Formats: sequence, C-alpha cells, structure tokens
Amino acid sequence: MAWCAVRSFQVPTIDVGALRRRAPFVAGIGCVSVAGGTSLWRSSSFSNRSNKPFACVGMSTDTSIKDAVRTDKAPAALGPYSQAIKANNLLFVSGVLGLIPETGKFISDSVEDQTEQVLKNMGEILKAGGASYSSVVKTTIMLADLKDFKKVNEIYAKYFPSPAPARSTYQVAALPLDAKIEIECIAAL
Repeated sequence: MAWCAVRSFQVPTIDVGALRRRAPFVAGIGCVSVAGGTSLWRSSSFSNRSNKPFACVGMSTDTSIKDAVRTDKAPAALGPYSQAIKANNLLFVSGVLGLIPETGKFISDSVEDQTEQVLKNMGEILKAGGASYSSVVKTTIMLADLKDFKKVNEIYAKYFPSPAPARSTYQVAALPLDAKIEIECIAAL
C-alpha cells in the first residue's frame, strides 16, 4: 500500500480513454483519494484553494497480487472458481454451501442444519486463508426462502463477534444443487 502526503498539488485531468487504449486488459482504475479539508465534488476549480485535493490512480497487471486458497476441510468448488482468493490484504471467500466436505452431500434438508454447515465450512476456508470470523468485514447471504431469515440470523449470530460484519441478504430464484442457503464473505488479513 502506498501513502502519499501532499501540501499543494494541481489535480491533472485523467484521460481514461488513453489509459484504456494503452492497457486494454485493465479491468478498472483504483481509487481517488482527497487529502485536506476540501471536497473534490464542490468545485471544479482547485487552483485558488489552499487545501488542494490530491488524486491517486493505481492499476496493476501483475497476476501475482492474487493467490488461490484451497482446503480439503471445506467442499471443493463446484465449477471454475476458487474457494477463496487473497488479494491486497483481503480474503474473498466464494459462496459456500452446507455440504459435508467428505461426501459432497448436504448435511440435511433443513435450513438450520445447512446454515450451521455453511458457517463451519466458511470457517475452514477463512482459517486456510489466514483469517477468522472476527476478521470478516462483509457477508452476503442468499436464501431460497426469505421466510428463513430469522432462523438463519439465530445461527449466524453465534459465529460473528461484535461488531458484526456488514451484510446483505437476498432471496434468490435458485441456488446450486437446490441448496437452502449460500453465504460468501470478505475478510481483512
């Protein structure tokens, strides 16, 4: 991670089109940061301000910035994806199902049992990636039936210490293998 300190800086215009032409395989541009007390969005003229904004643009084509995480203590991926990916001090855990790792079968048909197994499987992936439940910053829960929301919350709450991660929960039309629940997460490393 790079840190920049600037007292006075004129923000250049960034020609994103030129960046794309020079590196068409780049998926996006990093972030824009503003230093000082001035809002970048309040004015398009920065030349007369004492606290001038500072913009950083970063991009990389280095594929070594990501590493796949794999453990036999959680179900294998069902397709061409990784159980998790480490990148930029974050661990991105793919959607996890309530499958028993040794058999590849659901623990049961109940959403409670599947939720418990999902979270156990997720814990093994987190551990393999050097993280834990306490380092999870965001989860996404996908439910076959949103009426199971309360049941899932009761089990989920046992796994994540306060402060609980940010979270989104959706009812979806279908899940792989007709699962009742799938959870993915992002953890800080």
